[in-house]
This record gives sequence, C-alpha cells and structure tokens, in this order.
Amino acid sequence: METMVKDVVYLTTQEFKEKVFNYEVNKEWKYVGELPAIIDFYADWCGPCKMVAPILQDIAKDYAGKLIVYKVDTESEQELASVFGISSIPTLLFVPKEGQPQAAMGALPRQTFDQAINEILLKN
Repeated sequence: METMVKDVVYLTTQEFKEKVFNYEVNKEWKYVGELPAIIDFYADWCGPCKMVAPILQDIAKDYAGKLIVYKVDTESEQELASVFGISSIPTLLFVPKEGQPQAAMGALPRQTFDQAINEILLKN
C-alpha cells in the first residue's frame, strides 16, 4: 500500500527524472507522478525561499495523500534548474496530474498556495 507522504521530499536530478519528468527521454512534458505536485526550486541562501519553506511544510501535512511537495536545491542541481530556465528563486511549479505545469515566482502567501492548489491541482 502506498504510504502517505506528510513531509516535503527533496529531489536530486536523477530522482526528478524518475518521479516527475524525464526530460532526457521525453521532449513533451509528461508528468509520471501518482499525485499532483508542487515543486519548489530554492537555494539555502535565499531569504524568500526561507519564508516559503514553513508554508510548504504545512501544505505537505494538510494535503497529505492528495498532493506531494518536492524541493529542488538549485545550487546542487544546476542542470535541472537550467533545463527549466529557473532564473529567480523561489520558483514554484504547480504540476497537475494531467496538463501543463504552471509556474509562480517569489514568496507566495498561504492563501495564494491554497487557491492555486484548488484551481490547478485538485480541480477534478
């Protein structure tokens, strides 16, 4: 039985290819995850990233079993960040099960996250 993830999941580039999207194999976006996801491209030195981190922790707990929160460290996973053209952080990707991901930049308030989750990720 699939265990519910109640915490954010840190991804390496290899794990990203396995759990989210293998950009080396597929040219067109194809999400391979079981649940919708939020992917936070961040860096440890980034102030706004630190402001978003506890919100994402809460979201991971509040929406456990409904979506997954992934984090990608743009410092250690530079190739992955460049593939997605990440130029400012935090950049957050809202990834629905079907369809294209939508990106948002900057430190979003919790209310904005909830709205995006309901409109983009859990609309079915």
